[in-house]
Amino acid sequence: MLTPDELRALIATYVNAINARDAQGIAALFAEDAVQADPADQPAALGRPAIAEFFANGIAASDSWEFHASAIHTCASTVAINFEIAVVMGDSTMTISGIEVFEVAEDGLFASVHAYWDQNDVRMA
Repeated sequence: MLTPDELRALIATYVNAINARDAQGIAALFAEDAVQADPADQPAALGRPAIAEFFANGIAASDSWEFHASAIHTCASTVAINFEIAVVMGDSTMTISGIEVFEVAEDGLFASVHAYWDQNDVRMA
């Protein structure tokens, strides 16, 4: 099992990959059969290729984004983060605030992640 410091470092790598807008790099942090649901009440992306596609679609639909994890909470193999992402699309910026909950496998890859946010967590500017 990874230590809390190792889990925090894994989240830092995830944040950096998200901000680099590297769909394949993000997906490489996930197990081959990982589950990713963003938001959690929507159909999940199942497996590394589907996760890469999810992020590639987000990259293609936006001009830029900035992702922050303002707090990281660890407990055994589970990590929860408070996040905010500001997505620029033309002259508009959509900011989403929420929580992501990760399960980390023994090999240090994400087995699952579920993002918790709804329309009340979205601001447009």
